[in-house]
Amino acid sequence: MKYDRIPYLVVYGEQSAFKDTYAGEIGKVVVENFLLRPEVESDAVVIFSHPIGGGGWLPLVGTMAKNGIHTIYCNPRYRGNDTALIMERAAMDLAACVRDARERLGYKRVYLGGWSGGGSLSLFYQAEAQDPQVTHTPAGDPYDLTAADFIPADGVMLLAAHLSRNLTLTEWLDPSIEDENQPWDRNPDWNLYADNGPKPPFSEAFVAEFRERQIARNRRITKWVKQQLAELKEQGLPNHERCFVVQGTMADPRWVDPAVDPNDRQPNHCMLGDPAVVNDGPVGLARFTTLRSWLSQWSYDDSNADGLKCAARIDCPMLVIENSADDACTPSHAARLMAAAEKCDKEFHLIEGANHYYFGQPELAQQAADLVKDWIARQA
Repeated sequence: MKYDRIPYLVVYGEQSAFKDTYAGEIGKVVVENFLLRPEVESDAVVIFSHPIGGGGWLPLVGTMAKNGIHTIYCNPRYRGNDTALIMERAAMDLAACVRDARERLGYKRVYLGGWSGGGSLSLFYQAEAQDPQVTHTPAGDPYDLTAADFIPADGVMLLAAHLSRNLTLTEWLDPSIEDENQPWDRNPDWNLYADNGPKPPFSEAFVAEFRERQIARNRRITKWVKQQLAELKEQGLPNHERCFVVQGTMADPRWVDPAVDPNDRQPNHCMLGDPAVVNDGPVGLARFTTLRSWLSQWSYDDSNADGLKCAARIDCPMLVIENSADDACTPSHAARLMAAAEKCDKEFHLIEGANHYYFGQPELAQQAADLVKDWIARQA
C-alpha cells in the first residue's frame, strides 16, 4: 500500500533558565515530526518517539504505514544528541505531538509505539498522563509535568523495548572501572574483555556480584554528580553545568555469554557491533554527558523515567512484542516490564529470529506490523 511521508513541525513556547540544545530561538521548542499517512482513512494513529529520535526510517515504521497504519514519528528537541538530554523535557515534547495529533490532525485514538528506548519514554509519558507526579527534574530544577495536562494515550506498545535508559545503562556499565579518574586502570577480575579476565560460562553468583558492582559504580558517579551540583549552587552558580565523560558502558555478561538471559542472539555481539569496541567507543551510552542529564537519564536511583516504576503507575491496554534474536533487549526486559505493569491488560507475542532493528528481515517486520494492526483493530 502506498503512503505519503509528510514532514511537519510542532512549535511551542517554554521558559527556561538556560538553553540545553544547540541553536534555535530562545524560548521556543521545535519538535520535528513525520506523518506516514496511508491511502486508507483511519481515526487511529501510532506515535513513535525516542529520547534522541532518529527512527523515522526504521523498517518497522515504514512497514506499518505500508499496511495501512497511520503512523507518526516524533523527534524530540534532542534529536541525535543526548549529551544534555532531560527526560522530563523529552516527555513534554512527546506531549506536544500527541496533543497536535488529537486536536489538529483529528485522530480520535492515539497509541504510543514504544520501540527500543522509546518504550520507557512512552511509559513515562503515560504515567504522567494518568498519574501526574513530577514537578522538578532530579537535579531539583522546576519542571512541572503535573500542570502540563498530558492527554493519556489509548494504549502503549512495547516493541523490542528495553527497561529504560537508567536501568539499561547500569546493566551495561563496566564494573572493572573502580576509579572514574583512572578509567583505564581496570580490575581484571571484572574486566570481560581483558585477556586475563573472567571467561564464560559465568556462574549465577558471578553475574549477581557483577550486577551489584555495576549498581555501585552508577551510584558512585551519581554521588559525585550531586556533589558537583551542590558546589555550583554554593558558589552562586545555580544554572551552570559541568560536562564529563563516562568510559566503559558496554560490559554486559550477556554479550559474552549467550547463556545469560538467553535468546537467539549471536555471542560477542551487541546491536552496536563488537561490545569490546563499543565499551569505550564514541557511540556508547552516556559517553558524553552533563550533571543534570546524568541524573535525569542515567542515574539508577534518581531518574523519573525508570521504566519499571512508570509501568507500575499506568492502567491501559498494552501490546508487547519481543524479538527472539534481539541483540539489545533480551527476554528479561520484556518480562520485567510486563510484571511491573500489573494494572494493564497485556498481550504478548514473540517473533522468532527477529533482530533488534529487523535489519535484513522484511518478512519479520511484516509479522510485527500484522500484530500491531490486529491489536489496534481489536482495541476499537
